[in-house]
Formats: sequence, structure tokens, C-alpha cells
Amino acid sequence: MALRVSSPHWKQGETIPKKHTADGADVSPPLVFDGVPAATKAFALICDDPDAPVGTWVHWVIYDIPGTAKGLPEGVSKDPALPDGSRQGRNSWKKTGYGGPSPPPGKPHRYFFRLYALREPLGAAPGLDAREAEAAARARSIEMAEFMGTYRRG
Repeated sequence: MALRVSSPHWKQGETIPKKHTADGADVSPPLVFDGVPAATKAFALICDDPDAPVGTWVHWVIYDIPGTAKGLPEGVSKDPALPDGSRQGRNSWKKTGYGGPSPPPGKPHRYFFRLYALREPLGAAPGLDAREAEAAARARSIEMAEFMGTYRRG
């Protein structure tokens, strides 16, 4: 079984509920990890919007999620270091934690949640940006899965 990441709040390619956007409560969505490779020691997750007018806009960077995790709960704290050992990096707003979709009015934007199953944790302090975290994750990756949702304003 291949690695998969999903959310119980929408299906692949569907609209992300307002609750998880800047127009709502702006809380991170619950995510479910399935088909995890046996050798997984940690996970890294990056969420971004490649349709942003200024280029890819990063919404969430979280890494060193324990390899035993079955997913992420709704409303993950924006703290840089979480009690389970997870670390959060900086999004494109230069803030820590999840920042929900907030596209300009017009066409829907796509939001990709990329999950990396890692053979070892990144071991980095909190605060990596997406480029740093993704490079480190790719170097340690066993497998990667992607889940996409869309969001549109007026």
C-alpha cells in the first residue's frame, strides 16, 4: 500500500472548508496518514499554493512529526516546538504554524499538502523555511504523498 495523506473534511481536489481558511477560523485541517512505510521514523509536511500571484506561497511547514503518528489533529498549535517533538517552520507570512488559504478574488487556487515519510528526523531547530525543510526531507525520504484541495474567493 502506498503512502497517502487525506482529510476527513474534503476529498482530493474538492473545496477546503471555510473553517480552514483566512475567511473562517483559520485552523489547520485534520489530516490522516495511511500506508506508512514500516521504516518511517518521522514525517515532514509542507502545504503550499502554486497559483499565488507572486509565485508559490507557503502555508505550513511542519517536520519531525513522530513516525508513529496516524495524522495531525485539527487546529495544531502555532508554537514552534510541539509536545510530541514536532517542529514548525516559517510560512510565506514569515510566521510559524498554519496559515490558511487567502487567495485574491478570482479563480480557485490549489493547495497541496505534501507528506514525506522519513527514515530519520530532520533534527533541525524550529524555524526552517519550506525550501530548507523540503530539501532536508527529500534527502531522508522513503516515500512522498500529496493531497490537494482548492479554495476561491468571490
